[in-house]
Amino acid sequence: MSERTLAIIKPDAVKKQAIGDIISQYEQAGLRPVAMRMLVMGKGIAEGFYAVHRARPFFDSLCTFMSSGPVVVLVLKGENAIKKNRELMGATDPAKADKGTIRAKHGTNIEYNAVHGSDSPETARVEIAYFFPEMSVVG
Repeated sequence: MSERTLAIIKPDAVKKQAIGDIISQYEQAGLRPVAMRMLVMGKGIAEGFYAVHRARPFFDSLCTFMSSGPVVVLVLKGENAIKKNRELMGATDPAKADKGTIRAKHGTNIEYNAVHGSDSPETARVEIAYFFPEMSVVG
C-alpha cells in the first residue's frame, strides 16, 4: 500500500553534511520525496511538534536540540513508507541500531540520533500537516 510519512533530518545530521546520503538511502529504499524544506525550528515550533512528549523528562532538551540549527523536513511516499522508514532509521539509540541504518551511520547518541520518522498513519497525517499545507505536497 502506497502511503506518506514525515521524515526530519535533525540538526546533528545537517551539521555533519549528511543530507544527501540520508536522502539517497530513502530513495534507494523506494521512498520518494514528495515535499521537502529546510528550516530552523524556533523553540515554539519544536514544542508544538513534540507536544505529545511534553510530560517526559527529555522534552525540554529535545526541543532545545531540535531548534539548535537547520533541519530538513520531508514527506516521503512509497509502499509501506512508514514501516520502511522506521526500518531505515534503526533503533532510537544509534549504539543499538543495526549496521547500515541511518542512525547507526549518522547518529551520535540517543538524543542526537540524526533523524525522526512518523510511527503510524495517524501520526504521519498530523506531522505532515504541521509542516506542509496539502497543496505543497506533489505526490
